[in-house]
Amino acid sequence: MYIKPPLPSTTLQYLRRLRRKMTDAELKLWKVLRGRGLEGLKFRRQHPIPPYIADFCCIDRKLIIELDGSQHTARSDAVRTRILRSQGWTILRFWDHDVLRAIEAVVEGIWKAACGPDPHPNPSPGGRGAQARSERDDE
Repeated sequence: MYIKPPLPSTTLQYLRRLRRKMTDAELKLWKVLRGRGLEGLKFRRQHPIPPYIADFCCIDRKLIIELDGSQHTARSDAVRTRILRSQGWTILRFWDHDVLRAIEAVVEGIWKAACGPDPHPNPSPGGRGAQARSERDDE
């Protein structure tokens, strides 16, 4: 059984400060995600995933949502994304202004990543497989 080590108190204080001082975009998205508001999925905000802190994450789906403002740089985000992906996480990035102006589109993108349709377990009988079988039978 894995026991998660406690976070340093300075990290805990920093996380609490981030949660208290969320940006307008973070607050708007959190209103949608909190309380299992998206398909019953549990999202966490300002969640530590060493060595980083994710804006939002769904542990069950290994999904991280990052909201990027003017402070983000492509170079540091690329390194961060590469490291988190190597740990098995899927990362979605949205600009703050997209959340503020088109929250529905952002939520739809999150839904597709987290809950998108799985392949159908029963393919249609008239699909490509049936066509290939009938062509072989004709030979």
